[in-house]
Amino acid sequence: MSDPVLKVGDSLKDRARATLGSRNLILVGLMGAGKSSVGRIVALQLGIPFIDSDVEIERVSRMTISELFAAYGEDEFRALETRVMKRLLKNGPRVVSTGGGAFINDRTRKHIKKSGLSVWLKADLDVLWERVSKRDTRPLLKTENPKQTLENLMNARYPIYAEADITVLSRDVRKEIMADEVLKAVIEAQTESTEP
Repeated sequence: MSDPVLKVGDSLKDRARATLGSRNLILVGLMGAGKSSVGRIVALQLGIPFIDSDVEIERVSRMTISELFAAYGEDEFRALETRVMKRLLKNGPRVVSTGGGAFINDRTRKHIKKSGLSVWLKADLDVLWERVSKRDTRPLLKTENPKQTLENLMNARYPIYAEADITVLSRDVRKEIMADEVLKAVIEAQTESTEP
């Protein structure tokens, strides 16, 4: 890909949009990291479509994520998730937020790496717990000790999320600030990859 032509006065969103080109921007991370809420703002700023893969999975299956887990189990859900992600990533550019386990699946991760730029929204346990404990819609947290389950998921998944192209720290700030940090990280990652 050739370097985007940028003028000094170009805004953050213009520079990030030029850097992204026709690639997808795929947000990965644990539940509660802000992939959907931040992703919507990023897509709006870039002027490209936003797709939440969990919403798309629910649309095509006509079942909620919780219903899919209960009816078919996690393995079947992950197989469906991989098929949906492969289809979603065929076209670009768009911002795609993934479910927490999508990037953990080898096949899905390969599709993501091939189809765009991955951004890990990395958050600490207290931030995630504060966000996810407000709703009872997380099938993987329907355990005796959901906070411990969340910590176990962090320990297992964070080394894999670290394979993402970019890491942005998700913390307790306004979503618009997080979105700007994602745009800056996209620009910085491109700059670093083109430096000799």
